[in-house]
Amino acid sequence: MKRLGPGLILALVVGFAFLYLPILALVAYSFNASRLVTVWGGFSTHWYGSLLSNQPLLDAAWLSVRLAFVSATLAAGLGTLAALALVRHGRFQGRLLFSGMVLAPLVMPEVITGLSLLLLFVAADVERGFWTVTIAHATFGLGFACIVVQARLAGFDRSLEEAARDLGATPLVTFWTVTLPLIWPAVAAAWMLAFTLSLDDLVIASFTTGPGATTLPMRLYSAIRLGVSPEINAACTLMIGAVALAVISASLLLKRRQVAGS
Repeated sequence: MKRLGPGLILALVVGFAFLYLPILALVAYSFNASRLVTVWGGFSTHWYGSLLSNQPLLDAAWLSVRLAFVSATLAAGLGTLAALALVRHGRFQGRLLFSGMVLAPLVMPEVITGLSLLLLFVAADVERGFWTVTIAHATFGLGFACIVVQARLAGFDRSLEEAARDLGATPLVTFWTVTLPLIWPAVAAAWMLAFTLSLDDLVIASFTTGPGATTLPMRLYSAIRLGVSPEINAACTLMIGAVALAVISASLLLKRRQVAGS
């Protein structure tokens, strides 16, 4: 096995330190007994208890989770259909326009996306709130979901679908019983990506939200503008822990399936 050189090891150490030391500092200061985040006042879990009694922050977190779940489901479903249209139907009339409309949010600045959706909702006289943010996030995540599923469909063995059709299955039955189970990992990955993008978004939600629909990133940003508190560090630490737990669980599940398959 080829060993890493000192220069490469140093670059790796510096890169990982640049990425993860701020996160470790945030986690450490979430247990700070002092109200000042830059002054260590001893170990304490006081701010976690204070976080659990912060009802506006808890409401914003629950709203963000519900919004991310609904918008990710819409984005994954529509993205799968768009990927099927782009891969299976060849060069149909209007393909370039359709592809550009689906993938435009990927390269368009979020400020422009948010502002254009805001103008649309105002012109349509739609009351801004949960559903307007959901539509905005689904529109934003649609392109990402389409790319993930499209990559899976590009290497899909269509002979399995043809065999199902030869046995008398309708196109819809073939999709539900053959195609969807085989591309399900890609659909799940697209859903998780859209869920993460929605949960993390601040700019688009700021443009399309209304009274009573404040997401967690918006709540945290508003609080940080008045000064960082250990309570905010505690909230971010819980989010980091939830993400780490999900990643570890998914890795263990994948490893278990690989062992069982071998």
